[in-house]
Amino acid sequence: MMGANHTTPQIVALGEVMIRDTPRDLQRLERTREVFVSPAGSEYTLVLLARRLGVPSAYVTRLPDNPYGWMVRDIARSHDVDTSGIVWAPAWEPIGRYLYELGREPRPSYGWYQRAGSAAARLGPGAVAWDELLSDARVLHTTGITFGLASHAGLADNPLLGAFEEAVSARPEGCAVGLDFNYRSTLWSEEECRAVLEGVLVEHTDILMASPYDMAQHFGIGFGSKSPEEVLEQGLPAPADDELRDFCARVLERFDLDTVAVTLRHPRSFDEHLWESCAMHADGTFARSKMPRPIHLLDRLGGGDAWTAGFYASLLQGDGGANALESAIAFADASSRLAQTLMFDLAVLRAEDVWALLDADEAGHAPGTIR
Repeated sequence: MMGANHTTPQIVALGEVMIRDTPRDLQRLERTREVFVSPAGSEYTLVLLARRLGVPSAYVTRLPDNPYGWMVRDIARSHDVDTSGIVWAPAWEPIGRYLYELGREPRPSYGWYQRAGSAAARLGPGAVAWDELLSDARVLHTTGITFGLASHAGLADNPLLGAFEEAVSARPEGCAVGLDFNYRSTLWSEEECRAVLEGVLVEHTDILMASPYDMAQHFGIGFGSKSPEEVLEQGLPAPADDELRDFCARVLERFDLDTVAVTLRHPRSFDEHLWESCAMHADGTFARSKMPRPIHLLDRLGGGDAWTAGFYASLLQGDGGANALESAIAFADASSRLAQTLMFDLAVLRAEDVWALLDADEAGHAPGTIR
């Protein structure tokens, strides 16, 4: 996926934005009386960072025509994201809410969804001018979360799945379909998820961001010598290269994909994690992080989305050479590590920030103050 100079969107993402409520005083949610209000949503987080990293991007969703909907639109516009694909719902329709309580060792973080019946869940076919929006796109991206909203709302059909299939039909030649599996058990059951996403994966998906745990849980794919049950029970503390290669090859073959990517988080404590990733193309090209790199966490939400934004940005703006996948992995890792040191989901980063971290990693020292 070689980049070019475009002003029309190269990445178009379909999904839902929620309003995240985080206690301002770090109290328990039931105790606090003041919250920070911030937008949160996987695809939204991705396109905002991708645009900041230099890739023209657009976001498609359905929002209530009220101040919360306007806030989501205005923040996207402030980052130069194309919002022409936003569909407006009546002001009284709800926007999804995410109540999030930040933990500290040994108390975990807690999150509660209030998104059943959100305006976004009812975005269906015929609402978006996909031909125009996707005219120059190189990636159409969404997540498994998006397709779970219909089940969560108790809808008889799946409007967002219909909208996605309409978009797939309208995409130009050379536009890849990217999917982050992103299973959320609070939205739908394993059976409901598998019934929808298996078809999406086999019939439409080119690039998959996959967790070994999701693949074990939903499709019975093991990892190295570990059975799916052992993956879920024991985890993957130190996967070897050949195990990752074998896993990626099995996923590529199972769903007839062009590319699969895997991010791996190794917690050492609540706020000290190691981060690494790998990716593999169908032609056998494989790349893995040179080593797991440390993160001193401030807020982990959106870390995977920042990785995907960096991955796409590197591939779309790179020269497509022999080291393109290795470069994309490194850039994506640095993007995610930086994002997780920032509070809230939206990573206000520049490409210069990412390159500075990569230079520091290469030199073997921590980045200092940049003046």
